[in-house]
Amino acid sequence: MNSSTERPAGSSKGVIFFTLFLDLVGFSIIFPLFPSLLDYYLSTDGSEGILGQLLQTLDGWVGDVGDTERRFRVQVLFGGVLGSVYSILQFGFSPIWGRISDRIGRRPVLLWTVGGIILSYLLWMVSGSFTLFIVARVIGGMFSGNLSVASAAMADITDAKSRAAGMGIIGAAFGLGFILGPALGGWLSYYNLLENSPALADYGFNPFSAAAIGALLLSVINWVWIYRKFDETLPPEKRGQGDDLRTSNIARLLRPGLGPNIARANFAYFVFLVAFSGMEFTLTFLVRDRFAWGPMDMAWMFVFVGFVIAFVQGGIVRRVAPKYGERKVAMVGLITIAPGLVLLGVATDPKLPLFGGLALMAIGSALTIPTVTALVSRYAPDQRQGAALGVFRSVG
Repeated sequence: MNSSTERPAGSSKGVIFFTLFLDLVGFSIIFPLFPSLLDYYLSTDGSEGILGQLLQTLDGWVGDVGDTERRFRVQVLFGGVLGSVYSILQFGFSPIWGRISDRIGRRPVLLWTVGGIILSYLLWMVSGSFTLFIVARVIGGMFSGNLSVASAAMADITDAKSRAAGMGIIGAAFGLGFILGPALGGWLSYYNLLENSPALADYGFNPFSAAAIGALLLSVINWVWIYRKFDETLPPEKRGQGDDLRTSNIARLLRPGLGPNIARANFAYFVFLVAFSGMEFTLTFLVRDRFAWGPMDMAWMFVFVGFVIAFVQGGIVRRVAPKYGERKVAMVGLITIAPGLVLLGVATDPKLPLFGGLALMAIGSALTIPTVTALVSRYAPDQRQGAALGVFRSVG
């Protein structure tokens, strides 16, 4: 389909929604697998190479504790490092992709970033060693600019009054992706391709290759979907009107000079996600340690979180934000998260304390993320939506 073809705004929103939904399903497939990944690569790489050096470093951070507690702490730190590798690269590349999309348009940048993510999943599929797995994560992090570019595309086709509702649609895609992705990852973890075809190990296939193939196929479908259905949302006359993005200084990209309101919103988002991501990347280790949960149990936990996020962002935010304002709704969300963190920290029962804490965390994040995103988008001029939202995602 020609990218110049006129498409109603409602249809464009649907295309953006499905683009992000597919991307986030693939992204979250790996979430319930983190504890098992460490066990596998310990059995293959042992104490050699990058994994050995990493574990030795983490062991030095743990301090003088018993062997059981030491192993648990090292495992949790390992999960944090795996998440941080991806996030550090998002930090550097999200504003770059956002500014490039301001200059050349949203569609080509989405095609490039999804193409890079396809490559990362292809490498994960044949990551028989921890080193190649890290390479796959690095490439995935470099090209993970989809959320900021898609947010900018949503800002292109919404006005100030409907901006929070538009970001709520993005949030609903995020929540639904969190429902299907971890569930799919947990289900695919039962399919070890090596059991029926041991010779595949010679080509780098591993017990998690089925999950990698699932993410790979979703990303290929996503690329084809963008190519055929995604019409450019940033007209040529609005491109390249910000300052020149051609710089190798990432610090300059993170200081876009868009005013104190955006700076304050970015700071609030940063503080919120320090807490939220710390919970997200240690949660799987907590439930395995306390409740002996496996990948499928963890998958259902993420399904529950995804349902809550999708319901709140898709059905509540778009109604309450126009009535009460994005700032008030975001503040309610931030306040809701605090007791959720407390409940998760003290949960010794896999029922009410754990799922009560997860519900509060999901509700709080679902209220906070789309409204703060909408605030940043409203504060930014039209020609610099990609830059502003790229920096916003980078700070997160």
